[in-house]
Amino acid sequence: MDLSLPCLALLLLLHCGNAQPSPGYYLSNRFRPLRSFYRGFNNLWGPEHQTVSGDQDSVTIWLDSNSGSGFKSTRPFRNGYFGASIKLQPGYTAGVITAFYLSNNQAHPGFHDEVDIEFLGTTPGKPYTLQTNVYVRGSGDGRIIGREMKFHLWFDPTAGFHNYAILWNPKEIIFFVDDIPIRRYPRKNAGTYPLRPMWLYGSIWDASSWATEDGKYKADYRYQPFVARFTRFTVRGCTAFSPLRCRPVPSSWNGAGLSRRQNAAMQWAQRYMVYNYCSDRKRDHSLTPECWS
Repeated sequence: MDLSLPCLALLLLLHCGNAQPSPGYYLSNRFRPLRSFYRGFNNLWGPEHQTVSGDQDSVTIWLDSNSGSGFKSTRPFRNGYFGASIKLQPGYTAGVITAFYLSNNQAHPGFHDEVDIEFLGTTPGKPYTLQTNVYVRGSGDGRIIGREMKFHLWFDPTAGFHNYAILWNPKEIIFFVDDIPIRRYPRKNAGTYPLRPMWLYGSIWDASSWATEDGKYKADYRYQPFVARFTRFTVRGCTAFSPLRCRPVPSSWNGAGLSRRQNAAMQWAQRYMVYNYCSDRKRDHSLTPECWS
């Protein structure tokens, strides 16, 4: 009996099961990227470690033993879709954080809100970790209570540019990778949801104390500079100064939350999750009531 056809069918089925699914809705294509980096951002720190391309379409930032670098949006937002195509550095990057995030820390120091996409550096042969996180008013008691979910991506983020995005509206926060929703953080009550205006940031910095395997591996400046590249910035939302009639960006075509296809794609992506704060028995979940359900 010839088993070649059944075996081929099985291999194709397994391959399709691992293939990146279509979410059916591509937010990254709905809005035009910024025409110029300077139309949306200014340098925040480390100007000598930041280079904007001649066409102002992209920015390169790097970390060495002298400094890292960061940039900040020129305006605060009260909601919106915030995306960028990012390419990371291969090789030894332990201890190094490349971040793309929303925050109002400068306006509310010690009592701020923050929504993070952070790439935790690694050692050769091990994957980058993409960490998503949500802080709310210093978590309501002056302490910083993280709500981390971590992923190992289904591709090599150093081999090319990929789109990473945060959607923040009054109902939910959704993190996207190449338009695949990887995490949804719904608004359940005002005490666990960021509602104050935030700015958009990008940065690269040394977080040796915790970034790679809980600080086991530190930044090694024999491998400097550590470089991150950003392009195709997409910023669409209501600024803090927009009229009340400004409508938040919805997460799907019908405006009623993620579609079935998007939810199916998110379930697929969450197979790559390696940490969920709600499943961590070492955490005090009295401080994260959204985990109770």
